[in-house]
Amino acid sequence: MESTLAVFVGSLVAGGVYLLLSQNLVRMLFGLIMLSNAVNLAIFTAGGLTHRKPAFISADTVAPAAAMANALPQAFILTAIVIGFALLVFMFVLFYRAYETMGTVDTRQMPEDDLPGNAPRPPAMRQKETPR
Repeated sequence: MESTLAVFVGSLVAGGVYLLLSQNLVRMLFGLIMLSNAVNLAIFTAGGLTHRKPAFISADTVAPAAAMANALPQAFILTAIVIGFALLVFMFVLFYRAYETMGTVDTRQMPEDDLPGNAPRPPAMRQKETPR
């Protein structure tokens, strides 16, 4: 089961990196979602997958008799889901604001210098005008 999930995590990472390298903001957002889910699944797989016995300890024992799933990776995953959701919302608002300002989601068509509110270029960066 762990090897199947490892292959699935690898395919999620590959798909997420492919989408992040595209030049479309919506695809970048989906790539970020895929990478976040791949990391969560990798943490869950590393924590151990046992579903033979429930994680209960009887009242008369101090420690469990058999191996059980570790609860710490599950707590990490819950925290990672919350952090990933906050990052996703931030990126969505950032991309929406970029679309509102520039009028496109394609990064190749976004203007670099013509944004309102940009500081003027330093004199060394300006093109020299030819005298008439």
